[in-house]
Amino acid sequence: MDAEAIPRPAKILLVEDSPTDALLAQEALRGATISHNVHLVEDGEEALAFLHGEGPYADAPRPDLILLDLNLPKKGGWEVLAEIKTDPDLRDIPVVVLTTSQDAGDVSKAYNLHANCYITKPVDFLQFTEVVQAIAHFWFAVVTLPRR
Repeated sequence: MDAEAIPRPAKILLVEDSPTDALLAQEALRGATISHNVHLVEDGEEALAFLHGEGPYADAPRPDLILLDLNLPKKGGWEVLAEIKTDPDLRDIPVVVLTTSQDAGDVSKAYNLHANCYITKPVDFLQFTEVVQAIAHFWFAVVTLPRR
């Protein structure tokens, strides 16, 4: 499927507590060839409230893709990932772990919790941009996702 075939803008939930990394990801996505809307939340509690349509997120759209940092305040990324992947209403949403950790144990744990992929954030801006754009291209121009 090419980018023009997507019937509506892709909805991406970015769960990132670092303002710098959030800005870099949003800038990288602006350069992607897919039509999309990015929704940013800064901690695990906000992420779950967004996904469950609670509080200020009562009208939040169901995301097509979640970009999840693991090191989050309030409720960590591990807990968020576990809750998403055990919830029958959420588990089919692809979760891309996008984090600074290169630890093999973290990689294994993420996949054991059913993350769809694990990507270590490049420290170089250009590489980070390329990685985020490749994520968007793969999930919205290559893969067929379930639609709800």
